[in-house]
Amino acid sequence: MLVLEVIGSLIGWFCLYLLFCCTFAHRGPEWNCRLVTLSHGVIIVLLTAYVIFIDGPWPLTHAGTENTELQTFSLAVCLGYFFFDMGWCICNRTEGPLMMAHHAASIVGILLALFMGVSACETCAVIFGSEITNPLLQTRWFLRQVGLYDSLLGDAVDLLFIFLFATVRVGVGTAMFYCELTSPRTTLIMKLGGVAMYGLAWVFMVDISKFCYKKSRAKYKKWLENHKLKEINTQKLDGLSDKE
Repeated sequence: MLVLEVIGSLIGWFCLYLLFCCTFAHRGPEWNCRLVTLSHGVIIVLLTAYVIFIDGPWPLTHAGTENTELQTFSLAVCLGYFFFDMGWCICNRTEGPLMMAHHAASIVGILLALFMGVSACETCAVIFGSEITNPLLQTRWFLRQVGLYDSLLGDAVDLLFIFLFATVRVGVGTAMFYCELTSPRTTLIMKLGGVAMYGLAWVFMVDISKFCYKKSRAKYKKWLENHKLKEINTQKLDGLSDKE
């Protein structure tokens, strides 16, 4: 049943991709793949949020416990997507080594949790924290494609993405990482997997910090230039008034 769920998930995401390709035939393959990614981000965040906050158990106190049916289903849905996206990225060569490493680590972590029958609790929490910023990342890409990124909406998306990444993926992720390492129930291999995912999160955080610095600096320079232009225009207007 587990293998069938993963295969069904893979087929489902691939069929959704084909549907987007037919619907948006004038767009490129990356546009349609990112629509699938956006759909997965929304669905898996809602699903894992239900698993964590409603169905339980709480991952900060029950790391390493046996998997529930809903946890297993959530991981199967997510694993099918990662197989699809990994295959698409390899065929189209659109992602760099860092993102491919993230995909590979995610696939290995989910496979271990599914086949060992434990630790799906904290794995779902990691997926929730990793994917909660994904819809914003895709929205940012779509805004760039339609020429709306350099606007107030684009700035709002970037700010919300940075805030959620820093607070959820790094902030709450640190607490989750500590609980997993100190849990007597969590196996050694899952702890090593947690180290890998936590390390990748900090690599992404460094890249985001660099992006934030560059964008803030560019915005400040633009504001400074506009301010100087306003001063020059004001002086010119004052000079014309004096002449009159």
